[in-house]
Amino acid sequence: MMMNDIFDLSGRVALVTGCSGGLGVQMAKALAARGSKLVIIARRYEKLVEVKNEIEKAFGVEVLPIQCDITNTEAVEKMVDEAVAHFGKIDIVVNNAGTGAVAPAEDITDAQFENEMQIDLFGSFRVARAVAKKTMIPNNYGRIINIASMYGLVGNKIAPASPYHAAKGGVVNMTRALAAEWGKYGITVNAICPGYFITPLTKETLESDYFANYAKTVIPMERYGHEGELDSAVCFLAADASRYVTGVALPVDGGYTCV
Repeated sequence: MMMNDIFDLSGRVALVTGCSGGLGVQMAKALAARGSKLVIIARRYEKLVEVKNEIEKAFGVEVLPIQCDITNTEAVEKMVDEAVAHFGKIDIVVNNAGTGAVAPAEDITDAQFENEMQIDLFGSFRVARAVAKKTMIPNNYGRIINIASMYGLVGNKIAPASPYHAAKGGVVNMTRALAAEWGKYGITVNAICPGYFITPLTKETLESDYFANYAKTVIPMERYGHEGELDSAVCFLAADASRYVTGVALPVDGGYTCV
């Protein structure tokens, strides 16, 4: 007896921001492996073309790259219009674009704090708002997955990053607010809260002896996340079968937030 694949995304269209490298590309590949077409977004168009070619060759799904700065409302609106004109709809959004200012709170500048909010929090809202209004609400269907952070749930003593904590905490509660508001339209809104994963942005810090030793003492699994260990979370939340899961902040952090 064959079982249905409840994580099959064939026929779906997923939009992934921050998709020029790192976790964004990993999650885009996970969705493509399940059959989803992709709209990939970042500021560096040449990187997007590389990702498009790699994913299309590996998974045989259509990928549309669009250069977009998510801190610009007009650019976001135009990007969503272009994506919907091309594919006819957007079913899934992965709000992954982000940044991270690390400095003692007393030395953080207004510009650093505002930049963090503009990208991580307001940028995610801009994309969610545009996609919901233009395609998800009219279609009475949507899966919005906001990439927050375990730092959106807790503080930390190793790498002071108050703007990042504030922005990602905002993403977590924005997720709950949008889930409450848009549930009546068949839209689920959830957040994934990754722990420490090595990416081009985090590599230097995480591979230092000081940080590696610290991580072993605070992560119950005593290691960083490996490539591919966010795949199951993003595919679960993107799946049609997960239609009754909404407003959730799902840590994928090796247990960091449980102690």
